[in-house]
Amino acid sequence: MKKLSIIVGILIIFISLSACGNEKEESIAEDNKNVKETNTVSIMLDWYPNAVHSYLYVAEEKGYFEEEGIDVDIQFPANPTDPLSLAASGNVTMGLYYQPDVIAARANENIPVKSVAAIVREPLNHIVYRSDDPVNSPKDLEGKQVGYPGIPVNEAIVQTIVEHDGGDYEKVDMLNVEFELGSSLISEQVDAVSGMYVNHEVPVLRSEGYDIDFINPVDYGVPHFYEIVAVTSDETWEEEQENIEAFWRAARKGYDFMIENEEEALQILLDHQDEGKFPLEKEIEAESLSILLPKMESEQGFGSQEKASWEETAKWLKEYGVIKEIPNIDDIFVNIE
Repeated sequence: MKKLSIIVGILIIFISLSACGNEKEESIAEDNKNVKETNTVSIMLDWYPNAVHSYLYVAEEKGYFEEEGIDVDIQFPANPTDPLSLAASGNVTMGLYYQPDVIAARANENIPVKSVAAIVREPLNHIVYRSDDPVNSPKDLEGKQVGYPGIPVNEAIVQTIVEHDGGDYEKVDMLNVEFELGSSLISEQVDAVSGMYVNHEVPVLRSEGYDIDFINPVDYGVPHFYEIVAVTSDETWEEEQENIEAFWRAARKGYDFMIENEEEALQILLDHQDEGKFPLEKEIEAESLSILLPKMESEQGFGSQEKASWEETAKWLKEYGVIKEIPNIDDIFVNIE
């Protein structure tokens, strides 16, 4: 009898311990549910950090990505096409690129990429010229040399504005100067350039004492295409849609903070600059930010996209021979707003 009592006692202790163990495991499991899993999202900038990327660094600095369970890896390209090609191959989650080039990549090379957010909603690429040799209107480009970086979209821009102004594009001498746009213009190798950004190269040259001016191509028939968009691959979108949506929720918070606190946002950017390769000047970036903010704003919300913009831009690219056929627009973008 005594032996039986001992056995029963041991069983009771064992059952009690098991129950405690189960309660502890359930408690740990419940705690784990309440801890948001952290996922890494990589994004490759279109170039080194500058004013147009301020909202990303704000979101990182203020912990908005962390709140969404996102660990962000911000990368810089070694080559201009890296953001598109590496996003297409899945080597980065997203890359910042240009709407006309995204359409051309899909239409001409069947590269499976799509835009998930529109960052800058109209062209920054302007026609820049020296003020002492003014181009009063695009028709004045007849008989002049126009430098460009060898990218077909720039040829389409120049042709559009010249013809819209009643000029003859065949009389314009387009000269591929690669990426020596500023030096080619200042050295008078060319009379004007297409491919310089009004928010960066223009303020930089002016700060160096050069007297230059520009023509906004949207004033002469070029559509208000999205200058910078965020692209991902079809496969990455299918596999990481929730992470990408979480990323842009945080990025929007960074944008909202940026428009309310420009100076602090700018300082956060300067704290993250790559001083060795691409040092920034505060005055230039402040001017750049003031140019960018109106072009990033949308009544539908930062990053939102409109199908009409993709349709209009694709139609324009086909009309001027950049693409042969218009791809399925629904395949090229998603509106995650």
